[in-house]
Amino acid sequence: MLKIGITGQNGFVGTHLFNTLGLQPEVFERVPFEKSFFEDGNDIDAFVSQCDVIVHLAAQNRHNDPEVIYEINLGLVKSLIASLERTNSKAHVIISSSSQEERDNLYGKSKKEGRELLANWAEKANATFTGMIIPNVFGPFGQPYYNSVVATFSHQVANGETPNIEVDGDLKLIYVGELIAEIIKAVQQKTNQAHYIVNYTSEAKVSTLLALLQKYKTTYQDKGEIPALNNTFELNLFNTFRCYMNIKEHFPVKFTQHTDTRGSFVEVIRLGVGGQVSFSTTVPGITRGNHYHTRKIERFAVIKGKALIQLRKIGTDEVLDFYLDGEEPAYVDMPIWYTHNIKNIGNEVLYTNFWINEFYDANDPDTYFENV
Repeated sequence: MLKIGITGQNGFVGTHLFNTLGLQPEVFERVPFEKSFFEDGNDIDAFVSQCDVIVHLAAQNRHNDPEVIYEINLGLVKSLIASLERTNSKAHVIISSSSQEERDNLYGKSKKEGRELLANWAEKANATFTGMIIPNVFGPFGQPYYNSVVATFSHQVANGETPNIEVDGDLKLIYVGELIAEIIKAVQQKTNQAHYIVNYTSEAKVSTLLALLQKYKTTYQDKGEIPALNNTFELNLFNTFRCYMNIKEHFPVKFTQHTDTRGSFVEVIRLGVGGQVSFSTTVPGITRGNHYHTRKIERFAVIKGKALIQLRKIGTDEVLDFYLDGEEPAYVDMPIWYTHNIKNIGNEVLYTNFWINEFYDANDPDTYFENV
């Protein structure tokens, strides 16, 4: 079992890496890291001493003073190297540098010099080192106005604000899940490469990104329709957008119910994509689910009976409770990386329709069990 520590564990990429490693507890042991470790030599030495692999993600991305960015980022690398030397560590070190290395700015300069300093340490220590040059990263839970234009635009569009395009340039992008796969591959293959270029997986103009996000707002957030998703990039962008909606206020969404002397009719979902629809009955007191997905889109629609649907974002403690009643049929959609369940809280059988955007594959179920 590999013991892996992540500096910047609570950051955008760090959170995704930490959670993804947690999906394979029989392969990886996660060594906890806290930002304060950099301020105490004993703490960081204790952390470094436990690690077979250290993924250095901690960095300052933005600040009003570029000199501050430069000094902080170099300082973090130097602090890590000092600890590696004090503990005589032979850990495999991976650093996330940036495609901005070659640009004329202090952020890019700090990332390049930090990567080179760690490469020099690894050569002297005869240790494995991977210096990753990474393109623009996007994905769920990125911080608006800090991590990426995708995070900023998703936040603005989902919350009814009007984004402003300053330069309609071409963006070379990688989804955070794809980057995490690259990091884990480097860990498992013990990649020893000081200048490791991570290829971008998609390319789009800023205006194209914004148009897609606005389409998701109109189609999905306003109308409840699952839009057409023509490729993996659009699926990843859609799942990113969904995570910037105010889930507490948006769900549950009531259906339009048409009733006459024959009974009632409810349209459950309109699809621009395919997938699988299921129907279930649940007896009183029973709970279904308690699992989460990392890529799937899923909708729970209650059409008869009383239900409690609960969601909790992985790595957090807040539980979101949604009460649904078949007297007013409604649905809740499951964001990725949110564990969820549904419980029959009534006195009669609960009738639920489930839709998910891909057929079930026992060899790749994308279903991880964890209690809400």
